[in-house]
Amino acid sequence: MDRFADLVIVNASVHTMDPARPGFIADAVAVKDGSVLALGKERTAAVTGPNTRIIDAAGGAVLPGINDSHLHFVSAAMAAFGYTRVDASAARDWAAVVDVIEGAPAGEDGWVRAHGWDESLLGPASGNLLDSRPGTPVVAFDSTGHQLLTNREALSRAGISASTDDVDGGVIARGEDGQPTGLLQDGAMRLVSHIMPPVPSATLRPAVLKLQEQLHALGITSLTEPGLGPASAGLMDGAGSTAALELLGDLAEGNELSLRITVLMLFAGTGGATAKAIDEGLRSGLRGTYANRRIDPKQLRIAGVKVFADGIPRSGTAWMSEPYGQACTHGSLVIQGADDHERVAELKNILRLIQDAGLQAGIHATGDAATSAGVEAIVAATRSDGNVGHPAERHPAADGNRHYIIHGAFSDNAVLDTMAAEGIGYSTNPLIRTEAGDMMRQVLGEERFSRHQPLDSALKAGVRFTIASDAPVTSADWRRTVAAAVRRSTRTRPGNPDDPERITGLQALAAMTINAAWQDHAEEFKGALVPGMTADLCMLSVPWPDDDEIEKLLDAQITLTLSGGRVVHQSTS
Repeated sequence: MDRFADLVIVNASVHTMDPARPGFIADAVAVKDGSVLALGKERTAAVTGPNTRIIDAAGGAVLPGINDSHLHFVSAAMAAFGYTRVDASAARDWAAVVDVIEGAPAGEDGWVRAHGWDESLLGPASGNLLDSRPGTPVVAFDSTGHQLLTNREALSRAGISASTDDVDGGVIARGEDGQPTGLLQDGAMRLVSHIMPPVPSATLRPAVLKLQEQLHALGITSLTEPGLGPASAGLMDGAGSTAALELLGDLAEGNELSLRITVLMLFAGTGGATAKAIDEGLRSGLRGTYANRRIDPKQLRIAGVKVFADGIPRSGTAWMSEPYGQACTHGSLVIQGADDHERVAELKNILRLIQDAGLQAGIHATGDAATSAGVEAIVAATRSDGNVGHPAERHPAADGNRHYIIHGAFSDNAVLDTMAAEGIGYSTNPLIRTEAGDMMRQVLGEERFSRHQPLDSALKAGVRFTIASDAPVTSADWRRTVAAAVRRSTRTRPGNPDDPERITGLQALAAMTINAAWQDHAEEFKGALVPGMTADLCMLSVPWPDDDEIEKLLDAQITLTLSGGRVVHQSTS
């Protein structure tokens, strides 16, 4: 048996991210049969044979493959390669958005689909597209995935009029005369999304493969797809259907999927979730989509269920303990119920179902009250008596499920302490804070915004947290996410060097490697460069920068990416 390595990277600074050896950096790494074989100059030299490929890193950093723990893979693929773009690069103001829509070709199904408008840059959305393209249905999804704009034709086809009732957990924006303006938020989005023809596989498949190539070029080897399933019409652009779930399985079975993907199922969208809908989804057999197929669960697996507890602050649909925004509202949970008490009780019922199914729950919560309710629901599901903060026998499956809060907001550190004690994870998005921060500051107020995404507090409390892009909401470029976590700046204000919630660049890297692997229940085989673990890695053209020069990371080239020891990206320059 050949004892020599297939590939050795020399003259490197290998950030192993090994929890057993914090801060350990090796100068070389050897790979064989898809796994890390050896670390360090002497040990890699001993396994370098005549047929071993040697790559000189020239002092560049070698990192575990980046794991984006919250990336809407299917929607991001369509946003990048399937829809007309109306982001800032294509349209700088609302007039330009309208111009792009007017000139956009309709698809084979007769619809014009666009993506990317951002009211934090363009100003508030209203009836901007209402009178565009008479006779042709138009839908334009915003960058957050929580709003869309339509024209009169699309409203007509969806049967939306002045007499249409409001939707649980959603907003049908209306003019002074009560007529819809074409702006639909959160739960109301599905009124249009569910009547749209599905994205054909002939469009979706090449878009997904193109995005996979693009992500590998960024050094990304793993991601969590947070919401595929029958309720996709109420999330993002609606492309994350059960057909998309099947497509990923086809790609994995055909050895075309080189990304490692963890999937959360979606049985209820951004408004009106019920325990009944979750129960029916769990009984549907969707979780077994990849069973009895030639699919390695280390490559593609269904891990759990996405649950929307509330919406987002800019729509007034986040649930806060104190009033916020121009409407001076508290918002509410978007779980069905007549009042807050009933909605919290229903959220607990939902979490119990997911817990008893042995699955992971990812709870979307952007308000502090929603975050507290989500944590309370997790604790109730995983403790026999459900009393937060009191000793109790843990549910047998509790330590294995690794439920987590997505986005999160915290009025103080008490909820973080509970999360640490109960093993509840936290996944959030620093680049959203940077790019939408100026608007968020106006909506939340300075004090609440200063506490938004308390990463250092989470670290000190002992919470396992990850940071992620939430693409296509922001760029999937993880270097920008890391820099945002270190700087905590916004578009118009530099970060405060004394901001107590800043973290270091290497702490941010841990949140996108070994911590993300923990969220995936996969820290035993990925997330660190340790002999015996999978050879998922990326190589930079430069050493890892110091925190006071973290912007140098943005200019670093990704020169090599390996997935399971296979070269999936290599720069030619």
